Amino acid sequence: MRIDVQRDPANLQAELDAIERRLHRKGDALNGLPTLDIRRPGFVFRHREADGEHYVYVEDAPRGRLAGYTVFNRLVEVDRRADRHLRAPHSRYAPDYQRCGLATAVYDWWLAAGRSLITGARQSPAANALWHSLAKRHELFYVRLEDKRLRCLGEEVDEVTRGDLHTRMILVGSGLDRTGLAALIGCQQEVARLQ
Repeated sequence: MRIDVQRDPANLQAELDAIERRLHRKGDALNGLPTLDIRRPGFVFRHREADGEHYVYVEDAPRGRLAGYTVFNRLVEVDRRADRHLRAPHSRYAPDYQRCGLATAVYDWWLAAGRSLITGARQSPAANALWHSLAKRHELFYVRLEDKRLRCLGEEVDEVTRGDLHTRMILVGSGLDRTGLAALIGCQQEVARLQ
C-alpha cells in the first residue's frame, strides 16, 4: 500500500458543487435522501445505497453547503466471499471541512454497525492517519491481496511489506474480531516478518 495520493483542491470543489446541485434538484436521485443518526452539531449526514456501494453526503446545514462525502466501494480485486464483508472507503471533503472529524464520524458509523473496511492500494497521508486513529477503537490488521485471495499478515508488517501495492489494511467492525472476520472472508493465515 502506497501513501502517495494527493488531491487537486480546485477539481474537488467543482465535484462537490456538482453533487450539491444534485442534492437540491427536484427529481434527482440524490434529492431527498434519508438522514443517518450521526450526531455532529450543524451537520446532516445523508445516505444512499446503489449496487452494493454506500454513499454518505455530509452537509453543513447552517451554511447550506456540501462539506464532502464518503463512498464505501466494492473492490473488484476481492472474491465474492470477501465482497460480502468488506468495503473500501474513499472520502472527499472540502479543505474547510478537513480535520474536523467528519470522515471519522462516518467511518465510526460504518464500523459500529458491524461492517468492516479494507484500504485500496493507495492512500493519502491524511487517510492513513485516519485509519491509525480508528485503530485505537477498532482492531486493525494487514493483509496481502493478490489474485482475489487474501492472506492475513498480522497487526504489524515491515516497511517493505507495508509499501507493496498488494498490502492492504483492514479495520474490523464491532462485534467481530480478527479471527472471526478472517474466517468470514477466507483470509489465510501468514506470519509477517518484521525487520
